[in-house]
Amino acid sequence: MALDGIYLYSLIKHISDFLLDAKVDKINQPEKDEIIITFRKDKSNKKLLISASSSYPRIHFTNQNKPNPLKAPMFCMLLRKYLSSARVKDIRQIDCDRIVVIDFESTDEMGFDSIYSLIVEIMGRHSNITLVRKRDNIIMDSIKHITPDINSYRCIYPGIEYVSPPASNKLNPFDFSKEVFFNFIKDNHIVLNENAASSIFTGVSKLLSREIYENYKINFSENTFNDSFYDFCKDFFYTIKKGEFTFQSYSESSTKLKDFYNINLKTMNQYLIKHYDDPSSLLEDFYYEKDNQDRLHTKSLDLQKVIHNNLDRCEKKINILKNTIKECANKDSYRIKGELLTANIYKINKGDSTINVLNYYSDKEEYIDIILDENKSPSENIQSFYKKYNKYKKSEEAANEQLKIAEEEISYLNSVLSNIINADSYAEIEEIRLELAETGYIKHSKNKSKNQKPSKPLHFVSSDGIDIFVGKNNIQNDYLTLKFADKQDTWLHIKNSPGSHVIIKSKNVSDTALMEAANLAAYYSKSRNSSNVPIDYTEVKNVRKPAGAKPGMVIYYTNKTIYVTPKEPELKKI
Repeated sequence: MALDGIYLYSLIKHISDFLLDAKVDKINQPEKDEIIITFRKDKSNKKLLISASSSYPRIHFTNQNKPNPLKAPMFCMLLRKYLSSARVKDIRQIDCDRIVVIDFESTDEMGFDSIYSLIVEIMGRHSNITLVRKRDNIIMDSIKHITPDINSYRCIYPGIEYVSPPASNKLNPFDFSKEVFFNFIKDNHIVLNENAASSIFTGVSKLLSREIYENYKINFSENTFNDSFYDFCKDFFYTIKKGEFTFQSYSESSTKLKDFYNINLKTMNQYLIKHYDDPSSLLEDFYYEKDNQDRLHTKSLDLQKVIHNNLDRCEKKINILKNTIKECANKDSYRIKGELLTANIYKINKGDSTINVLNYYSDKEEYIDIILDENKSPSENIQSFYKKYNKYKKSEEAANEQLKIAEEEISYLNSVLSNIINADSYAEIEEIRLELAETGYIKHSKNKSKNQKPSKPLHFVSSDGIDIFVGKNNIQNDYLTLKFADKQDTWLHIKNSPGSHVIIKSKNVSDTALMEAANLAAYYSKSRNSSNVPIDYTEVKNVRKPAGAKPGMVIYYTNKTIYVTPKEPELKKI
């Protein structure tokens, strides 16, 4: 993904217009590696998101509202101490690299003006956010501490001098001479191909490097470094430096984002293109869903582990129960032998080891040999066969009962796993955590907030104006089906698979609303990426919850089934 130095250059130009001389209004840290600073200028506010995420590091203006932890992290507290009410005096990019420095002027404890630099390093897993006192270059704190046992060359923690990341030996794309250009190519043995520009210039991603190479090939037939390539690069970067940007993202489909950039990339014209007015809105749109899903996945890893461990336990239990049922399949033979021995007890003598009797349970006349325990009396031999029969019969009944319970548990656990995958907020993850605690799979959290509000089911409006509600977890499913819906409302659910309960809140359901609700039931299920998904529907009055059933588990009857291929909902969302 192309958040390289060139894109960052356009971003800095964009955010500088507002940030310069803006005053810090609020500082929050919603994530362990992310801060949001609210700035005020000319009676308007803007929020700057700065993320040191290992997967999606970035900096841009944001409109998202994220819940903050009940207790502010230490780094957030320190930023509030030194930067509250401070003004931005400068913002700059270091040598077209992915390093941004924001200088703040604030008043220290003694009442003197001090300059503090917030240094943002956007470098994958090495990304960091560091506050440095400018007069002596001392680190006040950083969002990630790098100690000597992690990196012996460059440490980042409070009280030591800040050391910049190792400087790139590549050329600055906005400032290079012909002599330096060709000497660099010669000294580094660079070959002219689609990776050449990224090997020569700082801040040039492979995506942009390929664009430069392909555009050069269109205009020039030569495939060696010469004056024409130098002039082409000079003109290319001069256009960027002037600020002639067009911001767009590239997608394989409406839901599968591929990449983005700040100029029109001819090499990406085969993809769906979406244009943006500025680099911040592009980054917000591109990264938010990816970053949110990544963080939700991390937040729910412990829950997923619990689910998978219990699924494995249930599968092992089911295998054992099926083997038990298989062993019990021959139980009737012991009852038959007991009855045959009872009918022929007069022929059995103590000490006999076998007896040959007519099997009158068989359709044809046949004799069978029954092995006896010669140390037992005839009556004791008969009782031993009946005991074996009763033992296997009870074992089979218990195994069948336990098998049903285990299969229901697997169905429930799969529904929880599906809910975790479809969750799109921390509140929904916490509700699932609470559900698992109440069903005994995990312990109740001691840190649960009493003020935490339950998340709400999704609310859509069909094309013809009918309200449709979708449960995102089993607690919401129970609420929608058992408390919220009227008996004449329509209830939908994917057939024989984990998924959301969907309620059409109307007594008179149109075909359009039914198909759109069925699509929602398929999309918010385990079969989101399948085709021809069967969706059962019936009136709510035909749905009931068995006594003792786990959350979200219901049974229903007199249903009908329709088939849909799920697609991303395009309905109006309330």
